[in-house]
Amino acid sequence: MLNRRDFLSSLLAWFVAAPFKPLDPVDRNMRYGITGALWGDWPNGALRMSTDMQQIIDMTARFGLQGIEPYGRQIIAYLDKPLALKQMCESAGISLIDVGDLPPTKLNPNAWVSKEGNAELIARMVSFAHDFLAPCGCDHWKTNMGARPAGGPTEDQLKNLANTLNEIGRQTIALGVRLAPHPHIWGPMEREHEIRRVMELTDPRYVWLTADTAHLTLGGGDAVQIIRDYFPRIAEVHLKDTYARYRGNSATPTQAEHAKASLYHNLGAGGVDFPALFKLLRTRNFKGWVVYDLDAPRPNDGTGTIEQNLAVNINYLRTKLHVKLPSPPQS
Repeated sequence: MLNRRDFLSSLLAWFVAAPFKPLDPVDRNMRYGITGALWGDWPNGALRMSTDMQQIIDMTARFGLQGIEPYGRQIIAYLDKPLALKQMCESAGISLIDVGDLPPTKLNPNAWVSKEGNAELIARMVSFAHDFLAPCGCDHWKTNMGARPAGGPTEDQLKNLANTLNEIGRQTIALGVRLAPHPHIWGPMEREHEIRRVMELTDPRYVWLTADTAHLTLGGGDAVQIIRDYFPRIAEVHLKDTYARYRGNSATPTQAEHAKASLYHNLGAGGVDFPALFKLLRTRNFKGWVVYDLDAPRPNDGTGTIEQNLAVNINYLRTKLHVKLPSPPQS
């Protein structure tokens, strides 16, 4: 088992040795990727993510990004052959960052915050890290944490969640995989006080954080301040925006509102102060992945095709944040 010092030393060595051309104008250790959520469609009003990993990998590479983070439901065809997926990425010149969440499995939806089904959840998480993530060289793991308990999590439920994260993280760090939970609206880590309480209760040797700029904002928090406060524990940053009217909200927008019109938006919509965020990441020399994460465009939402959505956000990174990405290819 690696101790914390040895693991962080090996992680730093990986970033130094990794064969990639830095894209950030200031921080040579920051890498830019995308999640698989952008590839999909909306039958019956629900997002159906694409499972065409070759298309996803090829387009990621074509737009100049350095890595892909598919969701668990997108890689089912590769569960028994993880190295084949890794090789597909490497052949295209990109990295397999990790996999967002477990692949679909029948588990108690409250297993993260309760005793019922908790042991099975922990076993499934550790098994996936052992069988898939570690062989692929994934050094961290972004994961959501199930459904939000009715009325919001109690103190005991937050303690159960923290214990669950500690136990999973204790076992996955032995495999070289840092557990990095993703606070998500409508989940048990939604509001700022819940995030801070779980971070207080978890062991920094075993639990890191995937900080999603839109979800932190929609949950009533200041995304830049939260990332600043937990900077040593930030394993990955998810980039997406929301609207300025949601800043500092006292109640999270509902799923019904999201079904009517997406709460998530392209970078620059006004909900997140991205210049301030990148000043922080660059000043503190962030060593990790910054990952663009937005759902597939909805029918008739006015944002265009997948390629057009991607081009808009690539251009924001290029022109506003001075990331050295190539101009988006013509559709």
